[in-house]
Amino acid sequence: MDGSRDGLHSELYRGVTDFAHDTPRWAHSLAEYGTEGGLLFLLALLAAACWRARRAEPGVLARALLGGAAVAVAYGASEAVKLVVREERPCRAVAGAPAPIAPCPEPGDWSFPSNHATIAAAAAVAVVLVWRATAWLVLPLAALTAFSRVFLGVHYPHDVAAGALLGAAAVLLVTRSAAGPATVLADRVRAGLGRAGPAS
Repeated sequence: MDGSRDGLHSELYRGVTDFAHDTPRWAHSLAEYGTEGGLLFLLALLAAACWRARRAEPGVLARALLGGAAVAVAYGASEAVKLVVREERPCRAVAGAPAPIAPCPEPGDWSFPSNHATIAAAAAVAVVLVWRATAWLVLPLAALTAFSRVFLGVHYPHDVAAGALLGAAAVLLVTRSAAGPATVLADRVRAGLGRAGPAS
C-alpha cells in the first residue's frame, strides 16, 4: 500500500473513531452488542427465509439453499484473503488514533477484509434473493453491522467495504452458477417428499 493511500485510509479511520468517541456511552454499548447481534439476526432471518422457501417453487428453494452455502463460501474466502494480505489492525497500526472502543484483536488476527462485513452482506443478499420484502430491513442492518466494526475501532473503512463486496459477490456467483443443478435437485427432493407423504 503506497504512503498516500495508506494516509487516506488512516485519516478515514481516525475520523470515524473520533466521531465514535464523541458519541454517548449507550451508543458504544449498542455498537458492541450490535456488531455480533446484527450477524446473529441476519443469519436467523436467512434460516427463516430457507424455511419459508420450503413450499415455494423449486427455483426459489434452490436459491435459499445455495444462499446459505454461499455465506459459508464467502466466510472461507475472506479468511483466505486475510492470510494473503496480512494487514495489521488499525487499532495497532494507526498512530495518534483514539483507543478502540472494543478490545483490539490479538496480533495475527488480520484486518483485511472484515469477516463481519463479509458475513453480514452475504446473509443479507441471500435473504433478499428469496424474500425480497425484507430488503428494507436486512440491507441497512448489514450496512450498520459493517460500519460498527470501524466505529468500534477494529477495522479500517476499506476493510468493511471490501468484506461487503466479497460477501455479496460470493452469494450472487454461487446462486447463479449453480442455479440449474440446484433447481433440478430441489424439484426431485420435493417430488420424493410428496411421494413419501402419508397414505389417504
